[in-house]
Amino acid sequence: MRLVIARCTVDYAGRLTAHLPSALRLLLVKADGSVSVHADDRAYKPLNWMSPPCWLTEEDGTGDVKGVWTVRNKADETLTITLEEIQHDSQHDLGVDPGLVKDGVEAHLQELLAEHVHTLGAGWTLVRREYPTAIGPVDLLCRDDTGTSVAVEIKRRGEIDGVEQLTRYLELLNRDPLLAPVQGIFAAQQIKPQARVLATDRGIRCVTLDYDALRGIESDEFRLF
Repeated sequence: MRLVIARCTVDYAGRLTAHLPSALRLLLVKADGSVSVHADDRAYKPLNWMSPPCWLTEEDGTGDVKGVWTVRNKADETLTITLEEIQHDSQHDLGVDPGLVKDGVEAHLQELLAEHVHTLGAGWTLVRREYPTAIGPVDLLCRDDTGTSVAVEIKRRGEIDGVEQLTRYLELLNRDPLLAPVQGIFAAQQIKPQARVLATDRGIRCVTLDYDALRGIESDEFRLF
């Protein structure tokens, strides 16, 4: 991972245009190729970013400009970062991350739904548990009765950050022509109203799970509430 703290402006050009005026920001360049621009607020969410696959080109600046980064993806969208002052620039090898260790309930829910994926819909089949993407594994990748790919993200408590996580997975999965179009299901024991509204707005189906009922039923007649 490369960490750069710099005073910079940022311009995005693609489906729309966006501009970030000059300010001191943190720039992250990860091993997967992604580039993101962060302020000292907004928790984990970047101000702007480019997801992999994308390519970073660095050019020397002139005058008051120390350098220009141009990040381009397959869709020919560009993120142009103009560096005016660089306060820090370092490289760090983080190694292979073991991934998120889910709690017992979440892990068991994933196991139950993987074994009985037809509870999400008649004729459904499981493609794989922990389907890998460049930003982490999707809990379940399935196909519905029409053969459409469906990514299922499972949480004990469904909140907005879980919807955002699934949205990022869907963005990457839909770039794979062998999978696209990929639909999404956000499944949890409890789903907060704000998360449900956001998921619905993004075309993601919400499913509320009764863990005790699922683990207590010995037959194949599982219930989803």
